Amino acid sequence: MSFTSIGDKIKAIRKQKGLTLEQLGDLANSSKSYIWALENKNPPRPSADKIQKIADVLGVTPAFLLDQELNASPKEEVLDQAFFRKFQKMDKNAKQAIRRMVDNWDDD
Repeated sequence: MSFTSIGDKIKAIRKQKGLTLEQLGDLANSSKSYIWALENKNPPRPSADKIQKIADVLGVTPAFLLDQELNASPKEEVLDQAFFRKFQKMDKNAKQAIRRMVDNWDDD
């Protein structure tokens, strides 16, 4: 199934991650009603800041949410970019633990 609108993408990924409207709103510093409006109003008019926060919570890039040519499943490149952004925000100990895991995979 292909979704092209930002609202469809937000809703599909939110549900895939098991988040309620309220949970996504809380995590993205928005209200439940704002998230509902994004998912259901046509066309939604979110700010760049809101799109960035929602994309971060959903683990995708803002470009993925905004690009009407992409389908509902983010490409591997999009997921990699989202992971790297999260990695950059992690504390030193978490980064070291992830590096050790990756180093162990290389030994196999």
